[in-house]
Amino acid sequence: MACGCVCVHGVSKRFGAVEAVSQTHLCVDRGEFLALLGPSGCGKTTLLRLIAGFEEPDEGEIRIEGDLVAGRAGWVPPERRRVGMVFQDYALFPHLTVAENVRFGLPRRARAQRLPDVLDLVGLAPHAHRYPHQLSGGQQQRVALARALAPRPSIILLDEPWSNIDPLLRQSMRDELATILRATGVTVVLVTHDREEAFSIADRIALMREGTVVQEGTAEDLYLAPADRWVAEFLGAANFVPGTVTGDLVETLLGAFHVGSANGSAAVQVLIRPELLELRPDERGGGEVVGREFRGHDVFYRVRLHDGTVVISQRPSTELVGLGQRVTVHAHETRVPVFS
Repeated sequence: MACGCVCVHGVSKRFGAVEAVSQTHLCVDRGEFLALLGPSGCGKTTLLRLIAGFEEPDEGEIRIEGDLVAGRAGWVPPERRRVGMVFQDYALFPHLTVAENVRFGLPRRARAQRLPDVLDLVGLAPHAHRYPHQLSGGQQQRVALARALAPRPSIILLDEPWSNIDPLLRQSMRDELATILRATGVTVVLVTHDREEAFSIADRIALMREGTVVQEGTAEDLYLAPADRWVAEFLGAANFVPGTVTGDLVETLLGAFHVGSANGSAAVQVLIRPELLELRPDERGGGEVVGREFRGHDVFYRVRLHDGTVVISQRPSTELVGLGQRVTVHAHETRVPVFS
């Protein structure tokens, strides 16, 4: 099996009767920013801890930079894996200053040169003599990141680093952290349950469910071509309408769509994302707006069609339609996924 910076091959981990990670495969390329995305309890943090060396796998093997770090042939402890970890609660030493926290894991001979470089990288040089309680949440996060980067690791592991941050600050902190990490060229694995977080900063996403990776790819790959219905629904609002495939088209009550290389005729469920459905006010239209959720930049509408089917449409807030209004639903021509 070809190996990138990190390669997980057939790894399983059990805690009593619970199989937290099950026969999982994952390869992360050198310099890549990968998000491990999935619902709570799907095994993503356990997989991160297996890579870090805080847990030992029951089956399978893990390689970092081509070297075996976990498997039947041996196990390498965390401190010898060249892995940096940023924990959810940052795990800073409250009695140490910023500088002391960052240099904690550095060899004595490297401190004089490496410490100022890392503090400059994360913009904390002016705060080197402050203590964690004197810093904002964002500054504390940068201390944790600087400490993880100081020993020049091959890979940085981030465990839900923004889960305790005010939602109003989360995006700016996310962008700031991603900018710092990309400037270093280090390989990054981020654990998150937040789809928007993964979509916005990761080069690639590995989606986990029930202990295993069910689909990998770019955000566009997963959103536009989900492997199954569960993936489609986890990654965003979705309409599933019945259709019949004939050749490379599928006929639905909302019109015909391209389905690529499908052949023959078959009854299927067609995934139509809400943003593909445009609403045109029309007193004789076949749809009625029966629900409306204003979100500022956009609006989610629930529209009941002539046969009783209810679909969701997502439109910009510049295209307001009133509750109870009759509309014609226009579907944008596109290629759509179909499921049995």
